[in-house]
Amino acid sequence: MSDPTPITTFEPEPEPERPAAGGSSRVINDGQARVFPCSQCGADLEFRIGHQELKCPFCGHIEQLEIPADVAIEEQDLDAMLARLQEQHADIETAEGEVNSATVGDQEVHCDGCGANVLFVGTLTSSRCPYCGSPIQRNDVHKSAARIPVDGVLPFFIVREKAASCIEQWVQSRWFAPNDFKKLGAKGKFEGVYLPYFTFDAMTFNRYQGERGDRYTVTVGTGKDRRTETRTRWSYASGQFQRFFDDVLILAIRSQRHDLAQHLEPWPLEKCVPFTPDAMAGIFARTYDIPLDQSFELGQQRMRQALMAETRQRIGGDEQRVHELKTQFTALTFKHLLLPVWLLAYRYRDKTYPVMVNAVTGEVSGDRPYSWIKITLAILAAAAAALTLFALTQK
Repeated sequence: MSDPTPITTFEPEPEPERPAAGGSSRVINDGQARVFPCSQCGADLEFRIGHQELKCPFCGHIEQLEIPADVAIEEQDLDAMLARLQEQHADIETAEGEVNSATVGDQEVHCDGCGANVLFVGTLTSSRCPYCGSPIQRNDVHKSAARIPVDGVLPFFIVREKAASCIEQWVQSRWFAPNDFKKLGAKGKFEGVYLPYFTFDAMTFNRYQGERGDRYTVTVGTGKDRRTETRTRWSYASGQFQRFFDDVLILAIRSQRHDLAQHLEPWPLEKCVPFTPDAMAGIFARTYDIPLDQSFELGQQRMRQALMAETRQRIGGDEQRVHELKTQFTALTFKHLLLPVWLLAYRYRDKTYPVMVNAVTGEVSGDRPYSWIKITLAILAAAAAALTLFALTQK
């Protein structure tokens, strides 16, 4: 799991002044960064998790999120965006002749609060100054013409303490976890971060051919060799069906575990608000490094898995053989969203385990150690029960 903490260098300046009061955010560093001064005292506002507002930790002043009334989260045409990106990539090529649009690169931003230089590395777009704690954001990433703008943000609803409680409950519910792990719990670096997602909508038209297998039993042999066998009768099956996919989520960053992220679903996307940098004040955020076309390929894989499962269900019977499944994708749309996650990396017996918490629903997904003693005892108990049942059946 990547460490979201920025690399910093420090250049002290004499008696730094607080920013002047006025406005919930303003740009600095010639438009490269954004800060959030309090309109009452000039200190830095922070996003107040669970209340969906900005609050000054010094004077207590509260400001609401700046969300324009005429802005709505709308589906974007996928084919049109891919065509536009392809045209742009043809004009923006590296010296090696390869398109360099997936990574953001490093950028040094001067902290307006204390004078430190904060280095934003890779996909990091929102951070805090490690010296004075001032929230700082890169202002050029989400508005860059060469990148896909963010359509919406799902704000944090679960505070740090609640997320820690969810992890504790998750640890205690792991049946085959070692006893000392359940006693100590998962302790480690714990941080909230906005992760970039693409959602995809698609109408699919599907044709399939296969076989349906229905099991039946026959009695064979005579005398002591008389026995019952289970066989399968196969019959031809074919058909067609339509299925619409709505908001298939793909995590668009390589440094996070996609399998763990899928277990955080479903997300209450109806609670998303149009993109506003205010929601990220004081919270880490990252931008995508898996391009839209590659993310859509991952989305298609998830759709095809669901279509294969539905095809088997439609064929029916006890067993299924799918010889062919042809799918046509139409009405393709997408959204670019930032979703809130609490990240934890803990160590147990010299091994690191990642954990993710859905910062809206509290769902926990992560790796954990196993107790092979408990697993062995469970296997032996199951084998003993099976032998007992078999003996009773023979009697």
